[in-house]
Amino acid sequence: MAVASWGAVATSTTLASATSMPASSTSEERSRRRIREIIVRLRAVRPPDSRPGYLGGGLARSLLGGPGVQLVFDRGTLLLRDLPPALDPADLPGILWDQRVAAWRAPARRYREIVIALVRKNVRFSDGVRPAGQAPDAWPSIALRPYQDAALCAWELSSRRGVVALPTGSGKTQVALAAMARTGLATLCLVPTRVLLEQWLRELARSYPGPIGCFGDGERRLGAITVATFESAYRHMDHLGNLFDLLIVDEAHHFGCGMRDEALEMSTAAARLGLTATPPRDDPTIERLAALIGPVVYELGIGDLAGRFLAPFDLITWSLDLGDAERTLYEAAMSEFRLVHARFRDLAPSATWPDFARWAARTPEGRRGLAGWRRAREMLTLTDAKRAALALLLARHRDARVLIFTADNESAYAISRRYLVMPLTCDIGRKERDDALARFRLGELRALVSARVLNEGLDVPEAEVGIVVGGSLGEREHVQRVGRLLRPAPGKQALVYDLVTRGTHEVRQAKRRSESLVQRRPSSD
Repeated sequence: MAVASWGAVATSTTLASATSMPASSTSEERSRRRIREIIVRLRAVRPPDSRPGYLGGGLARSLLGGPGVQLVFDRGTLLLRDLPPALDPADLPGILWDQRVAAWRAPARRYREIVIALVRKNVRFSDGVRPAGQAPDAWPSIALRPYQDAALCAWELSSRRGVVALPTGSGKTQVALAAMARTGLATLCLVPTRVLLEQWLRELARSYPGPIGCFGDGERRLGAITVATFESAYRHMDHLGNLFDLLIVDEAHHFGCGMRDEALEMSTAAARLGLTATPPRDDPTIERLAALIGPVVYELGIGDLAGRFLAPFDLITWSLDLGDAERTLYEAAMSEFRLVHARFRDLAPSATWPDFARWAARTPEGRRGLAGWRRAREMLTLTDAKRAALALLLARHRDARVLIFTADNESAYAISRRYLVMPLTCDIGRKERDDALARFRLGELRALVSARVLNEGLDVPEAEVGIVVGGSLGEREHVQRVGRLLRPAPGKQALVYDLVTRGTHEVRQAKRRSESLVQRRPSSD
């Protein structure tokens, strides 16, 4: 929807005067009919052009200007002044009275809902929320695979609000590019890391002909299409929040349960697309994410795409034993934990792990139990058996390119020193990291070891073998790690080894991790 086409209908006519103006000419009659059509469509909660969900560019101001409710953007929130006495504030979603400024205030994400509510109640208002800004340049056509096109259609049918869940390596970024191209909206793309910031800027530059803005890694450059890290968006959304009409959130599972949520609350963008390989499964996070971005509208798992759109792979779980001394230390640490945990389970059988951690932190005995759990987990990160298995696997696959995944940086550095493998950790600078990845792609480096850096976003399609020595984030982390190996290449058959210690909590975790890779078809409802 071009703003000019709306403004050409009635530049400064209020709703009341537009519906009562005399038909003194054919031109005026056509304008009146057009305004009525627009109002009907707004009341159907769908904007009247090919871009559902867009209410930016001064739409309400151009149609409903003049005296009435004053609606403005204020540092990531909306301010509403001069509400008429006949309007019940409870009819406007999310507004609260702010006595500091003697006005009603609402989160910026409620912008579209509030505009629609005001129009439905025939309330005149002046919209100063969305300033006129630079429109994106024309996009070329974006080619999509069948499942990518289906995901985009599902998002469009959900009023352009929702989360698309596709496995790592399946082209989620391509879905986002197509969403930007089809809507033609000014877009802010949010990414969790500087690595992903660089990757998104490269991908956009390949498809989008116009200038691309960037907020993050020391840059503050604004464009009709802009990419920002989560942290930069959080810091600057107080003045970026009303400049975009489409919000794309990569790795959307980071939201819904923390302080970062405020960045999404502070945006007026009506159209929102979340991307993730691992959508949350707990109800509170699901509900919160649905409010901030939208529900999961399309989901496929690795098992749905492996072999055709992703490289086929074999998953081998290698069960290993603890040495006698290791077992003794492990059982001693776990006995402290089990005593405290069993007592808590008797008190609250349906409680969660965070509930237990809070409860245990209150007493010396509970804190000893938590400390025992941490010691036991640390013992399993790189046992003697895992060291021996890793040496054997590196020798067996000396001609392949191998990714090694650990639970923490300490284990990654230990493996690096012992086997002369390049580490990729948060301590490695961008230049050194980029050089290591380039040498890995060229085959000059045959192996990389990482705790977290390789979990999200990095493209290493040349990797053929993955060795999971340890992990700390469960099924989500495992799906992301396996996905690093599944970028398709001609004749590629990926191989994933999961090193698991018998008689420990790793056995249960390994079972859940393998189940997370099974086929997951979208609902037919």
